[in-house]
Amino acid sequence: MALVMKGRARVQSQIWISKMMTSAVQPDVRIERDLLGEMPIPANALWGVHTRRAVENFPISGEPVGAFPDFIRSFITIKRAAARANRALGYLDPERADLIETACSLLLERTDYSRDFIVDAMQGGAGTSTNMNVNEVIANVALKLAGREPGDYGVLHPNDHVNMAQSTNDVYPTALRLGVLDATQPLLAALDGLAQSLGEKALTFSPILKVGRTQLRDAVPMTLGQEFRAFQSAIETEIRQIREQSAAFLDVNLGGTAIGTGLNTDPRYADMVLEELRDLTGLPIRAAADRIEATSDVGVFVLFSGVLKRLALKLSKISSDLRLLSSGPRAGLGEIILPAVQAGSSIMPGKVNPVIPEAVNQVAYLVAGYDVTLTMCAEGGQFQLNPFEPMIGYCLFSSLKTLTSAVELLTTKCISGIVADAERCAYLFSRNIAIVTALVPVLGYDFCAGIARRALAENRTVTELVLQEKLLSREELAVLLQPELLTRPNVGRAGAVIP
Repeated sequence: MALVMKGRARVQSQIWISKMMTSAVQPDVRIERDLLGEMPIPANALWGVHTRRAVENFPISGEPVGAFPDFIRSFITIKRAAARANRALGYLDPERADLIETACSLLLERTDYSRDFIVDAMQGGAGTSTNMNVNEVIANVALKLAGREPGDYGVLHPNDHVNMAQSTNDVYPTALRLGVLDATQPLLAALDGLAQSLGEKALTFSPILKVGRTQLRDAVPMTLGQEFRAFQSAIETEIRQIREQSAAFLDVNLGGTAIGTGLNTDPRYADMVLEELRDLTGLPIRAAADRIEATSDVGVFVLFSGVLKRLALKLSKISSDLRLLSSGPRAGLGEIILPAVQAGSSIMPGKVNPVIPEAVNQVAYLVAGYDVTLTMCAEGGQFQLNPFEPMIGYCLFSSLKTLTSAVELLTTKCISGIVADAERCAYLFSRNIAIVTALVPVLGYDFCAGIARRALAENRTVTELVLQEKLLSREELAVLLQPELLTRPNVGRAGAVIP
């Protein structure tokens, strides 16, 4: 519903602009000017002429930058830090600095940013449209705090004051880095919950022996608990990888302005604005070793996207395994039973499908696609700037949002409600021909291969044939086929009787 409302707000904004293009100037409209000329703006709108031009120029995704609140909050926090630094250096007078800071504080308290931060997330210009949108909103909130009308930029200007000592080219990538860091936290929390749920199932299922499988063929035994413990370990590995890789986002090029040289800034500004940003965020943010290199390089985003893709693929593999393990209910493996969350067919009564794992599969494919797009954007940068950072941001924030939702659904609507069909597992285990592998140290590989072929041809169990042919006694078989020996390779084979 939230996304629908955001989409409606976007459409309403575009309808209004369309009407303004063909109607006369009215009392509820103010006129703003830029280098291209005059444009009518709604009198009370917090955005201005640059935002309106961007909305007209980039009607692409229909998803505004305000749909990514972590990104916008990071942008606003940077503007606040810049106002503090510029005030301390004497370039921004205390009254304007206070107004900008207060405006930023008020904006940071919001829960919905789509109303005012309306430029499309997919845009040309290396993010300039987003930066202009943020500058205009902060300026107009500050003007209203001062008792002025929006658009009265002679008092407080979006570029001269809010954007002082900044460029899109250092603010945008810094906001992108910090925004991704924030947007990663819900995903990590969701993954922690998934790992815990998998661990609980692993413990519950630990006594249940089952058939292991390789290449979709019967393999040596394991427990159902081990299978779920492996799922848990896979997720815990991804949690560590995400945490380690996201730490690289703390190196920023803020203070480098247009290309990293710091043009139009006081020599003290770069260090001071980072100190203010550390104070505001509580994060150990560091200056990039080479701001010129950092302004043009997007390698950290490529690496992080790769980590998200790896997580997505592991989630997809787990989901596919769950679908196979629960296949049936009569003609499949049927070793586990997934929670029934909805009817599975409009024609077959009683059919229930593994819809939650299927949804996770599709999210994984989408994230993999985002990674390809981001990779191409990274390759497309030239000289001192990569102009495709808006698409990089769109791909990362979209991946984080969809992955978080998918993980939460997988945990709450699937994993937590899985039950084992212990009887089915026992039946399949008893018919497993690959169990003959445990007899190889005693009977030899070739001899055991013959037993396996015969068991399959005669539709009999390995133990039946071994006992019938008096290859081993029942007691010797019991020793060799102990569950601990079959499923725990670190347990020694002491006590095995070799005839």
